Amino acid sequence: MARKHLMFDTMSTIDTSRSSLTAGMVGFGMIFDETYRPFFESVSRTPLFSVETGPVSIKLISVATRTGDRALRYRDQAPSTPTRLFQSFTGTHAVRHLLASPVDVVCVATPDDRHYEAARAALSAGKHLLIEKPSVLNLAHLDDLLQIAHTAGVLAKVVYHKLADPDHKSLRTLVADGTLKHVNNGYCSLLEPKAISRGQFAEWVTGRNPATYVAVHYLKLIDFVFGPSWSLDRITATGQRGLVATSGGTTWDSVQLQVVYRYHDAREAAFDIHTSWVTPDNFPGYVEQEVQFRFDNAVWNAHQRKRGVELTVENRTPCELKNTPNYHYNGVFLEPWGERSQRGYGIEVIERFFREVAFVEFGGPSEHRTERLHAMRALTYNDLSADRNCVAIIQALEAILERAAAGVPGCLVRVNGPFGGLVLHEPGSPSPVVLYHEPV
Repeated sequence: MARKHLMFDTMSTIDTSRSSLTAGMVGFGMIFDETYRPFFESVSRTPLFSVETGPVSIKLISVATRTGDRALRYRDQAPSTPTRLFQSFTGTHAVRHLLASPVDVVCVATPDDRHYEAARAALSAGKHLLIEKPSVLNLAHLDDLLQIAHTAGVLAKVVYHKLADPDHKSLRTLVADGTLKHVNNGYCSLLEPKAISRGQFAEWVTGRNPATYVAVHYLKLIDFVFGPSWSLDRITATGQRGLVATSGGTTWDSVQLQVVYRYHDAREAAFDIHTSWVTPDNFPGYVEQEVQFRFDNAVWNAHQRKRGVELTVENRTPCELKNTPNYHYNGVFLEPWGERSQRGYGIEVIERFFREVAFVEFGGPSEHRTERLHAMRALTYNDLSADRNCVAIIQALEAILERAAAGVPGCLVRVNGPFGGLVLHEPGSPSPVVLYHEPV
């Protein structure tokens, strides 16, 4: 019988001299609770295993946050002893103290405008890195992190969990198999309730916008599924203010972003992505997600509220419990065999990253580590090197919104034109503003 590989096609002798990875967590908010927490709790009971690596234990040993309040509460309530045994570092030098502890891997799940410094410190210390999306907010920071990761010989990856959504995996399969031919345009929408901007994220939304926070999911989906037969061409955006903060400020309630790609045959594909975090808290969908892509020969739709479960519980939905829960992303289940579990694609992508790190470190003889490292860096669904278009769009978006808040709406950013890699054009101005000189 042919040998079945559980993880990767590379076959090599298992190195059993070391079979554990220690992890540090920078940030301990909602994202940790929904995805990292169930992952670390699961691997504290059952090590990761593949034919190439054998069993690999994963332990969360250090946490860095501003105040430490959430970390201490979790440590008091954690379901098992292994998940309680982490050090909690707080304050200005928390990341430095975390990196001084014996961590192999660092996960960064802070607000997006705080990713770069923590990520840079982790890579400079020679740690494998996983960053929540968007990785960073400009291409200069992306270049810097890539160079440090290359020098340090470690993985630098980004969490794009929507690529693992069964609907989106189906979309990619249909495109890869040629069933869906040549995408022409598309529309994506993600609307979140006011409880997000005024509650969970109230500490950091000042001067921020919902597109940077969530539009990147769809930017990556589009770029990953439909590339590489095109190149990024131009970006425009507008938005609304006045609910989360003042109408004349720099904090945005909602954003409408348009991204245009140009095919090698000069045809274009345009994608409109609408995001908001001021939807009413009692809206039935709570988080409303919709996607449509139009092809030469087809139309593909996905709508979270129409794909499965509807739930109403008196005095508990739609805030504590959701009317249309997304159990694909994250669900707590009583399994038929009596075990309680928490799983979903939001957790699976984190597990997959740790499997990639384990493969690099334990998937064969040490003299072949570089080959394994290159193989894992070649995975364009999550490697930092494949994040260029997403980061370019985010940098362009934020520059456009900054100009709009300053009284200059209607700007457009061109990509890889005669003036540079990322260039902003203001209406009526003959002088373009170069945001990034090198080719994107």
